[in-house]
Amino acid sequence: MTIGEIKKLLAKDAVSPEDLNILKNDTRVGVQKLLLSYNNRQQKLAKKKAAFLKRFAYEKTFWAKSQIVAGVDEVGRGPLAGPVVTAAVVIDNSFDLIDVNDSKKLSASRRLELYPLILEKAVDVAIGVKSPEIIDKVNIYEADRLAMAEAVKDLHVKTDALLVDAMQVPVNLPQIRLIKGDSKSNSIAAASIVAKVFRDKLMADYARIYPEYHFDENAGYGTQTHIQALKKYGPCPIHRKTFAPVNSFYQ
Repeated sequence: MTIGEIKKLLAKDAVSPEDLNILKNDTRVGVQKLLLSYNNRQQKLAKKKAAFLKRFAYEKTFWAKSQIVAGVDEVGRGPLAGPVVTAAVVIDNSFDLIDVNDSKKLSASRRLELYPLILEKAVDVAIGVKSPEIIDKVNIYEADRLAMAEAVKDLHVKTDALLVDAMQVPVNLPQIRLIKGDSKSNSIAAASIVAKVFRDKLMADYARIYPEYHFDENAGYGTQTHIQALKKYGPCPIHRKTFAPVNSFYQ
């Protein structure tokens, strides 16, 4: 085979042992470089798959008892504007999206690619949203909990337990609270991606209504450009009145 043909062959995720053995004995420098690159890529893929399978550990304890468990996560506790958004996601052992991980470890483009795939592959998905008004009324922590409860209650399947990223959801279900749960559970990781993409899209929509704050770029977080716009124009209806420095405009 030519170098070009070999490059095309090794671009596949899986190459037969017979072909690899032939290439291993090929003395061309270019072929050996391509083979080394392929082997390195396969090692990284194997490591990613192993980590993905490990993130099923908590789910498997419930699946072994024929129970349904949902992963729950949130996004938007820190911004100066916009709602807090939560997601509850139920998956089963057929879930095979190995790139699903803590949403913060993924690029925005990869999250967008995974979002519809999660909706397709998951057993059930639900969203919970609490507005800036609710956040100002009950505080961000309680609004977060209420949004999580809303997401769980909106699931169509009857859930036996929850895996939650460091929070306690005000629903009458057994719960396992995991610190950095989106790195330990595929259910929570999927929920983190769904919540993040949903909220980012929501903030991009708000940016069309209030373009001066660039919510499509900062998602409501207190970036320098956001703070400058806040000083120039004052707060808009989706700003959180109890969050500094927004609260200074109401004193």
